[in-house]
Order: sequence, then C-alpha cells, then structure tokens
Amino acid sequence: MQLKDSEKTQGGQVPPLFDKKVLCAMSGGVDSSVVCALLQDGGYDVSGVMMKLYENEDVGEDILKSCCSLAGQTDAEAVAQLLDVPFYVYNYTREFRESVMDHFAAEYARGATPNPCLECNRHLKFGALFDRADKLRCRYIATGHYARLSFNGKTGLYELRRARDTQKDQTYALYFLGQKELSRLLFPLGDYLKSETRAMADKFGLPNAQKRDSQDICFVTSGDYRDFLRQYTDFEDKPGDFVAQSTREVLGRHTGYRNYTLGQRRGLGVSAASRLYVTGIDPEENAVSLGDNSDLLCNYCETEDCHIVAGEESFISGEYQVCVRYNGRQTAADVKADGGRLQIRFRQPQRAVTPGQHAVMYSGDLVIGGGRIAAAEKA
Repeated sequence: MQLKDSEKTQGGQVPPLFDKKVLCAMSGGVDSSVVCALLQDGGYDVSGVMMKLYENEDVGEDILKSCCSLAGQTDAEAVAQLLDVPFYVYNYTREFRESVMDHFAAEYARGATPNPCLECNRHLKFGALFDRADKLRCRYIATGHYARLSFNGKTGLYELRRARDTQKDQTYALYFLGQKELSRLLFPLGDYLKSETRAMADKFGLPNAQKRDSQDICFVTSGDYRDFLRQYTDFEDKPGDFVAQSTREVLGRHTGYRNYTLGQRRGLGVSAASRLYVTGIDPEENAVSLGDNSDLLCNYCETEDCHIVAGEESFISGEYQVCVRYNGRQTAADVKADGGRLQIRFRQPQRAVTPGQHAVMYSGDLVIGGGRIAAAEKA
C-alpha cells in the first residue's frame, strides 16, 4: 500500500520507520479488519484495539448484531490472531455512558433528535483513543471509516474529503475533526468501494469477510430507540395532545412526546382527510404538532458548537453545499458565522430540518465544517 499525501510531513517527506507505528481501531466488522490487514501489508507496525463501550444490562441481551459487542470482540481477536498483530481491549463503558448514552436520552427528553454515532466518534473514537495511542507510543490511529484524507502543500493544511463510495461516505459524522487529529489519522478505505473492501477481505482470508454490517445505533439492539429509552431511563412518558400546526386545535392524544420525531407519519393513530406528519415537539407543553408536508419545509436554520476543519480563523462566509442529516442530500445554502453559531439560509426549502442533528458544509467533496442544529424556521 502506497503512502498517501496525508501520511507525509508538511515538508512532503515520508515518515521514518519509527513513525509508522499505528493503532488500528477494530470492532469485529469487515471494514476495520481489512484496514488492519492493509496496514500490515503496507509495512506499518500495527496493533489492534477494541473499545468496550457498554454492558449487556444497559442495552439488553440481544447484542450479537451490534458493533463492539462480545461477538464482535471474538471476531476482532480472530482477525488479529490470523494477522499476528497485538490486540488490546480497553473498557470505556463509563465514558460511553456519560458522553453518548446519557446524551442520547437527554436530547430526546428536550424534544431533539440526536446522532449518537457522531458523539461516539467525537468523544471516544477520536477522543479517548488518542490518549490510548499516546500511551502505546503510536504515531497514527487508523479506522474503517469511509473518508479520504490529504495534505495540501500550498496551504499547509490537512483536508477531509468525501469517500469514493458515496453510498458509504461517513464524513458527515467526522466534520468535528481538526488539524491536530487529521495529522495523525489514517482512513485506508476512503478510495475503495464497499464491494472492493469485501473482495480484499476474501483475498486476505479474513474469517469475517462475509459478516453483515452492524446496525447504525449499536446500543439500540431492538431497532427502536423508544425501547432503549424506556429501559435506560426512569423518565415517565405522559400522554398529551396532538395539536394542529396552524390552528392549535386538539386532534387526538399521543403516548409521550419522546416517542415521536420530526417528519414522522406512521404510528400516529390520528384519523384525518389527508396525511399528517409530526411538525413540532414541545416538551414544556407536552404537545406534539401535526401538519401537512408543506409545514415541514424550512428556509433557514442555526447551529451551535460550530467547528471548521481548517480552523475557525480560516472560515469564509459564502455559498456551500450543506447536508442536514446522515446520508442526506447536499443542497446549496448561504452560510454565515456569527459568534460561534452558523446561520444557514437554504437556496431551496428543506424538509424536516431537525434540532439535535448536524448541518455539515461541503465545497465539492471537501468538508468545511458544521455544527449541531439548534433551531429552524419554516418556509
């Protein structure tokens, strides 16, 4: 495997051999396993690491399909043994509970819709893992994320770009990375299609080559976030009113506002002459607003916790392509920074711009930055 620009110093020199020690984050899935094999094949000094993120009693017993589960650990160990690389398992259950699971529950309690994978990336996979790499004296951290890294010799900046496989691209959940982190990261799968990754797994003879991809939210094992909230928290869902978006007329009763998300149509239990959608959630009034599809269209949103990949001082207000949900479509928008917040005005109205999700800016395939959506205005 050839070294990419992202693996070069600012002077454009290949790192010396003692700089090729890399900690490979492994979940037991095919992607991270192929990364480990690719790095070893490319001459890196590789160690595998798995982060134990939760206990069975926190998420239920059916964890076989989850990443970072006991079954995942078994698969990761088998790959490490096959490749003859050191393999470590570290316990981050407390950090995961505080930074991801507690945050997940708190966001739904305030009527927002969180992205737990992004929080896990920020606090654990690209937070605590760097501390672990330092202790193991590893220059790099490598993961199985589908994203591309490069070093721009003209600007002296590392750049984060969308993956070649646009269906698997994960840059939406990586926009918070800065120059310090990017200088030590390797994303070997960024130039591969998922089908090519599986083919490489077969070529390397990995035992999990045909393993199915894990579900999106590892700790929501039933596939329904409401099951997790009921089990994990002592929050009591209280029935309340469904109200009309425009007239505030009571249309029926809901089972608890946490059980609904913006744009939801199914499972409302309200009869109407036309289709109704969840258009708003008001925890203080314990009310869920319903309206038609047009009531979900937004022209404008603001974000908090703004982050720019190249550094805040380098941000230039202007027109960018903005994505407001994971795997969502990019759309043209005018963006302005204001006191740590981003003001985003869409060229075309966008549907169900949801507080708690993130708005990420792109220029072509280059990730500019983004922030967590705090508020949106209807069209």
